[in-house]
Amino acid sequence: MKKPYIVLAVVVVLLVAGYFVFGSNPMNENGVQVLGTSDKNATYVIDGKSVTLVDGLSEVEAAPGSASKIITRYFGNELKYDLNSDGREDVVFLLTQTTGGSGTFFYAVAALNTPAGYVGSDGYLLGDRIAPQTINVSPNPNHKNVIVVNYADRNPGEPMTVSPSLGKSAYLKLDPETRQWGIVVPDFEGESR
Repeated sequence: MKKPYIVLAVVVVLLVAGYFVFGSNPMNENGVQVLGTSDKNATYVIDGKSVTLVDGLSEVEAAPGSASKIITRYFGNELKYDLNSDGREDVVFLLTQTTGGSGTFFYAVAALNTPAGYVGSDGYLLGDRIAPQTINVSPNPNHKNVIVVNYADRNPGEPMTVSPSLGKSAYLKLDPETRQWGIVVPDFEGESR
């Protein structure tokens, strides 16, 4: 009677350990962790879905058998900076994604440079058809590992046909464990850890 419980306990322990080791890492369709050879050849998470870039591009069917494609591509505006204080230079840059409609959605992503390869982050949505500017390290001395993504957007109520003219900045900090972005208040007086 005790043997089935022991087997069940071992299976549960292995599943829990697997979740903590691989749970937040990008996986391919076979459940294997994906590590990229560069920032343009890595896997990122865009709107909850893994997107693997090959030479800075991903094209997948919008639906099985559909002629419509979801195209994700490297846009640029690269910033090389050690985001997780491990002594290795990581890369922050912008991706664009089109899903068959008229929109072009811009995302800020990071590729963490690990000894085994590049691990992509979750994408932070900046907006549709924005005008990207620069990506910099926050000038606030209290902001540790905070990056600033500058871009222009439309004023509230303006149609998408109007060129972006409203300057905006997103202050972002990457959680190196979950690889998700957190929003930082620009004039925060305390220390960002």
